[in-house]
Amino acid sequence: MTSSALGRDFRLLWSAAVASRFGDALRTPALALLAATLTRDPRVIAAVTVAAQLPPLLFGLLGGVYADRWDRRRTMAGIDGVRAAVVAALAVAVAADRAGIGLLLVAAFLLAALGTLFDSASFALLPALVPPAALPRANGRLQAGAAVAGGFLGAPAAGVLFAAAPALPFALDAVTFAAAALLVLALAPPAAVPVRPATGHGSVWGDIVEGVRWLRGHRTMWRVTLLAAASNLAISGIMAVLVLYALDVLRVPPAGYGLFAAVAILGGVAGALGSDRLAARLGTVPALGAVLAAETLALTGFALARHPVPGGFALAAFAAGTVVWNSLWASYGQRQVPSRLLGRVGAAQRMIGLLTAPVGAGLAGLVAAAYGTPPVVGAAAGVFALVTVVAWRILRPAGKSVQPFPPSRASVG
Repeated sequence: MTSSALGRDFRLLWSAAVASRFGDALRTPALALLAATLTRDPRVIAAVTVAAQLPPLLFGLLGGVYADRWDRRRTMAGIDGVRAAVVAALAVAVAADRAGIGLLLVAAFLLAALGTLFDSASFALLPALVPPAALPRANGRLQAGAAVAGGFLGAPAAGVLFAAAPALPFALDAVTFAAAALLVLALAPPAAVPVRPATGHGSVWGDIVEGVRWLRGHRTMWRVTLLAAASNLAISGIMAVLVLYALDVLRVPPAGYGLFAAVAILGGVAGALGSDRLAARLGTVPALGAVLAAETLALTGFALARHPVPGGFALAAFAAGTVVWNSLWASYGQRQVPSRLLGRVGAAQRMIGLLTAPVGAGLAGLVAAAYGTPPVVGAAAGVFALVTVVAWRILRPAGKSVQPFPPSRASVG
């Protein structure tokens, strides 16, 4: 999946990302399984999930500040080293039968909090490793590798490893974090040094405001950020009821749900590998509008399907579109934003997008409880149709010619 044209440093970063994603896919279900062995109270088990969801909202902007202040290569390696130690300590506690719910909550919260800084640094580091025109391909390869490592390898192995020894998934996760840290440290140091402002750093709050103000002042990036937030409202609603919709409406056999989910992952991998071709053919911003239209059609087909096969193919097409959108939008931002602001602007984008996720999931649960799951999927398709119409009205190239990639800098204001 990696390309020699992307260079040695990208291959190292790709390997680190894949190793880390594999470990995440082992740890996340293992945490849920471990919580279920300690208590059957759904509120407590849900609290473990919430503990991992809060840090991006609480500390996301702060992570962006320090991703711009610190050396990004060393920051990523240091965070992975700390995460390796945290998960290793959890593995020891599990093996010694000393892991309680309190420890699980602390571990989930701490790992997610560290992840906010890591994600900001990783987003900001990539443009220093590959040529600007290669960013769509690089982002696509990263997403494809993560999907394979997580969906096809890590997630299926988690339950088997946990059944063999509850501490085993956590021990392997610690190893993957340590391996990722070493791989990141092997990157060429000059490529990881961000462009720092000559006047030095101001207050943390001032740095946050500067990043948000830059995002708000870039018309296209701000509009697509809002479009992404609206899309996430629908996506989180679908994910909240997906298993029930698949079992009750599409009649997927319980034993076949894993295969059904794997088809969606395959769609995501295919989309990731083709995102750079789409950007080269249409241009990055026009391609975003085309992707939204394709996602709307796929989601409409998913809402109308009443059989596992057409439903699976529709979901795979939708997953492909989602991954293409993520790859193209990351590439666009990495080209547009000045290096010294990449961490903060990327963090602001992620935080705004995440704000709608709990709302969508909550609304989906309420609607499904009252009317069943089909109205949830139908409403999600309607939201995507509306987002697509808005996108086609506001995301228009500035000139008559369509450039394969937008210029690296844009005027603010």
